[in-house]
Amino acid sequence: MDTTLLRATVAALLARGKGLLAADESLATIGKRFDALNIAATEQNRCAYRGLLVTTPHLNDDISGVILFDETLRQKVGEELIPGVLSKSGIVPGIKVDRGTSALPGFAGEKFTQGLDGLRDRLLEYFSLGARFTKWRAVFAVGEGLPTSTCIEANAHALAMFAALSQEAGLVPIVEPEVLMDGAHTITGCEFVTMSVLKTVFSTLRQYRVAMDVMLLKVGMVLPGKGCPQQAEPREVADATIRCLRDAVPASVPGIVFLSGGQSSTAATERLNAICCVGNVPWTLSFSFGRALQNEALETWRGCPENIHAAQNALRHRAVCDGLALRGKYSAEAERTPLDS
Repeated sequence: MDTTLLRATVAALLARGKGLLAADESLATIGKRFDALNIAATEQNRCAYRGLLVTTPHLNDDISGVILFDETLRQKVGEELIPGVLSKSGIVPGIKVDRGTSALPGFAGEKFTQGLDGLRDRLLEYFSLGARFTKWRAVFAVGEGLPTSTCIEANAHALAMFAALSQEAGLVPIVEPEVLMDGAHTITGCEFVTMSVLKTVFSTLRQYRVAMDVMLLKVGMVLPGKGCPQQAEPREVADATIRCLRDAVPASVPGIVFLSGGQSSTAATERLNAICCVGNVPWTLSFSFGRALQNEALETWRGCPENIHAAQNALRHRAVCDGLALRGKYSAEAERTPLDS
């Protein structure tokens, strides 16, 4: 394990005021998003869209890393592979390495994440293609009797094996145990489940001898379920989130990056701002947003080359707002202020 390289990657990813762009949608997921906007889900259009994202001017002012999909890692902008384009602009390329979720046999409503088979060899290839960090996502539904301890433990072991293999290959692992927003659970219920999941995950990471100081945690904010009649104000979300993380996450972990998890772009930014205003934590706090960063850009682009500049402005504006949130300086005025073209 090359700890010098791993520490340098962690430091770059956690650069002050910067976060991650998650552009790691599977073919099926990006296909659905394209279909909703009547964009043909072709390899050419996927490449054009990812190229639009990674060539956005000044993106590196607020984005430190981009999580890519296997296809995207191999695609080119002009004559250069996308990881090279990112590296030249001072952005660290990363790669999602799991192969999606599947039903957990015997446990209705629960899932486990696949992708460990052949992972060691894939990681070596990804490193050779320019990736310097990895991500693996596990999901946990909240409901009557859910998640079960079996589901939590099965996914924790997969996350730990992924993290250990990544570090062995010189890649910083981002461990992502996501508690889903689907359901009618309260914010208290979300906090309880998130804490239970995180404690099991970190216990398992220790068992697999994962080096805590060269990994990152990607986690959801503590939120009520989408179907809960009593939603929470940003400060309540911030207090519950920080309380949960203080109880469950070792101080040796250098950084925590929040996922957006289906929140609207502005809601994710407002809540991130509130969390960072609470502060007083041992970790660097950041973001790793997918839809919350991309939605406006994708809806502006709609597959039309003439919309690229406006779409890049939309992405840049969102990134600026999220960068301000990391400093606790996001405001309604910042949201309304357009970027200079």
